Amino acid sequence: MSPLSEVGMLLINTIGSLALLVVILRFLLQLVRADFYNPISQFIVKATNPLLIPLRRLIPGLGGIDVASLVLTYAIQVLVMAGVLMLSGYPLPWANILIWALIGITALVLNVYFWGLIITVIASWIAPNSYNPALILINQILEPVIRPIREKMPDMGGLDLSPIVVFLLIQVLEIMVVGQLAVMTNMPKVLAFLI
Repeated sequence: MSPLSEVGMLLINTIGSLALLVVILRFLLQLVRADFYNPISQFIVKATNPLLIPLRRLIPGLGGIDVASLVLTYAIQVLVMAGVLMLSGYPLPWANILIWALIGITALVLNVYFWGLIITVIASWIAPNSYNPALILINQILEPVIRPIREKMPDMGGLDLSPIVVFLLIQVLEIMVVGQLAVMTNMPKVLAFLI
């Protein structure tokens, strides 16, 4: 692979991954009805509005779910995968790319929850009861997932073990769903950064 191709792949990976992260965060923030007056929420809304507002005219929401954000995430994922495959010299099997994009989006959502849990666990040790805007948003995204598990866990005397259960569930889903689907659909190793 030529140095120019490597630079192109680096740019596609970086810009594409950041765009995917911002759009999927927009979807998750709307899904959990997070605080949109938070400065980070405002940034995410302003960064995604130029693409989402026109798309929402074509694709309406469905039952409180922002379908336009999901379609935009899917489109970006498909374009990133196609760009990486083109630069690495692979053929473009569009039917497979459409499936691989779903696997990549699933992996992205699992990674958002995994790293969000890591951040909140570390923050709870370093700065408990912090009012950092990022921590507040992360907690708002994680709470709908953690709350049902926390309610079913026995009382451990103030020790919350529900994040450990969520970590295990995320790992199981990554192995059973993401990993297995990637193998079953023969996803090229060049796309491994997406899962």
